[in-house]
Amino acid sequence: MDDRRTFQVCSAILLVVMALLAVSPVERGTWLMENAVVAVTLVALWAGRRWFRFSATGYGLITLFLVLHEIGAHYTYSKVPYDAWAQWAFGFSPDRLMGWQRNQYDRLLHGLYGLLLVLPLRELCRDGIGIRPGWAGFFAFSLILASSLIYELIEWSAAVLFGDGSAAFLGTQGDPWDAQKDMALAMVGALLMLSLAALAAGRRRPAAPAPDATGKEWS
Repeated sequence: MDDRRTFQVCSAILLVVMALLAVSPVERGTWLMENAVVAVTLVALWAGRRWFRFSATGYGLITLFLVLHEIGAHYTYSKVPYDAWAQWAFGFSPDRLMGWQRNQYDRLLHGLYGLLLVLPLRELCRDGIGIRPGWAGFFAFSLILASSLIYELIEWSAAVLFGDGSAAFLGTQGDPWDAQKDMALAMVGALLMLSLAALAAGRRRPAAPAPDATGKEWS
């Protein structure tokens, strides 16, 4: 499947998921605020598709993250019933196993933000902007950190503007270090994916020709 076809398929999947999860969300106001991010992303992807297209893998990673984000928007992040789902599907409780006292879905998504989106951002930096491949990963990592910071500032602004009405959108669940932990998880996710990509690239790189008895490499 070419990149254009992949973009159309991924867009269709995301729109269907958005439509389904728009039905009776737990908190409509929170759903609207969370979907503002998705709307901006979709508009940017559609507006820029003639200038730059991601690879099929890039579109797949972006779509996967946004689908998981839509689940968080539907339930609100602090109420996603992942623990009940795990008990139903696999017969165990992640919360009980790990000793978690809070809903961890938002932590998961912040980590996946870095893990899933750093490679598409590297593609954008390398193939769209023309940054050297060796530097593209660094700039993609920097964009993950910068956008994580901006998102936390948006949450803070929402708290100032809407007061108690933004509690579900903030999703701190009483943790005063929630913003710092969220940004740290995005950073760790991005570093992990870049490290795995570097290892995979190293394995694919052909080995250097072995030297002969004179010390010269075989051609």
